[in-house]
Amino acid sequence: MVFVRSKENFLQVLLALLIGLGLTACSGGSSLEQNASSGSLGLDTGAEAFLNSPKPKIAATSTIIADLARTIAGEDFAVYSILKPGADPHVYEPTTGDSRVLSKADVVLYNGFNLEPQLIKIINATQNQAPKIAVAEVGGIKPYKLEKTAGLVVADPHAWGSAANGVLYVNAIEQTLGAAYPKNKDVFAKNAGVLRKDLSALDGWIKGQIATIPAESRKLVSSHDAFQYFGRAYGLSVTGSILGVSTEEEPSARKIATLIEKIKQENVSAVFLETSTSPDLLQSVARDAGVKIGGTLYSDSIGIAGSPGDTYLKMLAANTRTIVEALGGTYTAFVVPSSASART
Repeated sequence: MVFVRSKENFLQVLLALLIGLGLTACSGGSSLEQNASSGSLGLDTGAEAFLNSPKPKIAATSTIIADLARTIAGEDFAVYSILKPGADPHVYEPTTGDSRVLSKADVVLYNGFNLEPQLIKIINATQNQAPKIAVAEVGGIKPYKLEKTAGLVVADPHAWGSAANGVLYVNAIEQTLGAAYPKNKDVFAKNAGVLRKDLSALDGWIKGQIATIPAESRKLVSSHDAFQYFGRAYGLSVTGSILGVSTEEEPSARKIATLIEKIKQENVSAVFLETSTSPDLLQSVARDAGVKIGGTLYSDSIGIAGSPGDTYLKMLAANTRTIVEALGGTYTAFVVPSSASART
């Protein structure tokens, strides 16, 4: 059994645990905040515009899927993300406005693998006959499975962490839209083709960037276990996290103490906060382990507009930069091939 070094440190961890239970609520997307900003009917201005649009309507649960769908569909379609940048899909509680959006959408896209459990319940319950597609599940992605407590084995839903899997997301969305709108197939194919090329280039760039990190420093610790696909694809060991694949978990003092000891034993260079979880508990762990905070990673969402990670491609590139610079690698900026060619 592993113990915290002193009574004072143990009390600090317990206090931080109580504070850090806020990890189970999104840092920018709690149900209270969503309801407060959405009016009495649960509709924000984006949802109202979506419902009133004369264009065919594509509703996505996550900002990642919405970003890909928006790029593939083009300007002739209205695309709306129920979850907002920074929202935590694991614990998000749907509003009445979300139900209205899902009931009026012409196509519904969601991640699947139980990433967004409450939204999936609403999707399954709606009588809307529109296609309802679990993009990660139908895209041919082979999910990693992590054994949980009580012998339960669950699929890791964070499949977008690999740019190669991002291509599979693109394929699934293109096929779904092509089946729903066959007259627009050529447009979808062209846009999806550009995305695939960009993602292929990004995949190779990330591998090269991670390779610049000293081998002994390629260890990743974050708030919740959202980076297995990224780590396995690009040669990083996911040393540990406070929470499992879902932020619904409430971490025990013993698990926290074990993580602190593991960080010390494996000489982890830095630990990483996440945009979709509270930073409090991991900051406490970093203090007790004597390790620096390496930065903040985009985990379950792209960033707000104008941020370094406000698209799916930019999100993966921004995460790579944060990790490389914190762990002692040499960073070289990624140039999106389609953007470069557009300027020539």
